[in-house]
Amino acid sequence: METAVVTNIQSYSIHDGPGIRTVVFLQGCPLRCRWCSNPETLLDAPGIGFSANLCQRCGRCKEACNFNAFNIDECHIISREHCTKCFACADACFYGAIVRHGEEMTSHALFEKTRRDKMFYDSSQGGVTFSGGEPLLKPKFIAETSAMLLADGISTCIETCGAVPWDAFETLLPLTNHIYFDIKFMDKNKHILFTGTTNERILENARRISASGADVRFRRPLIPNVNDSIEEIEETSRFLSEIGKPQIELMPYHCMGVSKYAALAINYTMDGVPAMSAIASEAIREAYEKKGIKCTISH
Repeated sequence: METAVVTNIQSYSIHDGPGIRTVVFLQGCPLRCRWCSNPETLLDAPGIGFSANLCQRCGRCKEACNFNAFNIDECHIISREHCTKCFACADACFYGAIVRHGEEMTSHALFEKTRRDKMFYDSSQGGVTFSGGEPLLKPKFIAETSAMLLADGISTCIETCGAVPWDAFETLLPLTNHIYFDIKFMDKNKHILFTGTTNERILENARRISASGADVRFRRPLIPNVNDSIEEIEETSRFLSEIGKPQIELMPYHCMGVSKYAALAINYTMDGVPAMSAIASEAIREAYEKKGIKCTISH
């Protein structure tokens, strides 16, 4: 039976596929998007997050740690060099200041956990959505879980950045009802600058997934002064029209994930970038519509 590291399971989502859904966030991603709102999924293995504003300096974490990874005398500091990720500190913390990100699960355990809300899926035509990180890095795990879900009458959805081998898509297409596919940039150099890798595989997979007849929705995280230019709109519109999918969903940038970077001791390189305003988002939506692209905004 396949296993994967699951970072979070979020119930009652209405923005990650049709109906009421449970979203399963898997750990690991081939991209390093500067604006990522789920940096905890970028870790290579389960990790520790610390929120200083929640800490009451009670000392329970220091007492629980056998590896001298805490200093709470002057300010609460976790020595990540000494931390072995035994997570005893997270278990001891009463205030949610120290949290564990990631738990290895079997496909069957995940199926059992997500099927508990089947009554809500059935009443809303919802289901389970695999997100991340990048879920297609674990195609066999997703395939095993999806097969069990589908056999139980629960629909499946995948949210993907597309930067994976085509074999992963081929494995999952027969087991997936809906695919949400991000196209962050058309410009290759900008894609490298802001995500750390080229977009050639992503665009080729977008072409192939469109030709497959799968139920795919293309989306774009919308970042102020980064990928909202007229040139990007024109190139994206032309590409979507060429592959026969003249539609896109915009996901305006927000700052709600910034605090996670400090908690994980990761440098946030988009500091100071404002959230995408509703007025600016609407103007870009109208620009896509004028190019013949059906465009919606995710709220």
